[in-house]
Amino acid sequence: MDFVSVRVITHDVERLATFWEQVTGLPATRPVPVFAELKTPAGTIAIGAPATAGMLGAAAPVPGQNRSVFIELRVDDVDATWERVKGLVPRAVPEIVLEPTDMPWGNRSVILRDPDGGLVNLFTPVTPEAMAKYGLLPLVGAGHHVRHSPPTRS
Repeated sequence: MDFVSVRVITHDVERLATFWEQVTGLPATRPVPVFAELKTPAGTIAIGAPATAGMLGAAAPVPGQNRSVFIELRVDDVDATWERVKGLVPRAVPEIVLEPTDMPWGNRSVILRDPDGGLVNLFTPVTPEAMAKYGLLPLVGAGHHVRHSPPTRS
């Protein structure tokens, strides 16, 4: 099984797609007005209007009601990302929840709210253990890291 995407249901697809474009620097495709998506190397952030989940009836997600999920994106340098993202407040990013902070599990994180109130964690692994979890090795003195791809299976 492979994780492929997360879909956020919103009343304003364009506003949320623009938020994600500005935060990630990635372009969103908008095949129809009720749906957009941003493809990352690891998966897709999909954005849909309520109509995209209408077939679920009363079980459909409710826009703007997320109180239990973070969307987390690993970035190469969270401090450089912070310098760029803080300039998007309040126009595209409504709130910075947490400025760059070292977490006890080895990541350095910035946490934002999206326009619908969802939490977004932008993080960089900074300890050797956290870096190893993602197959990254530190570059001595450079403040960046190198990804080492796992061996391919035949």
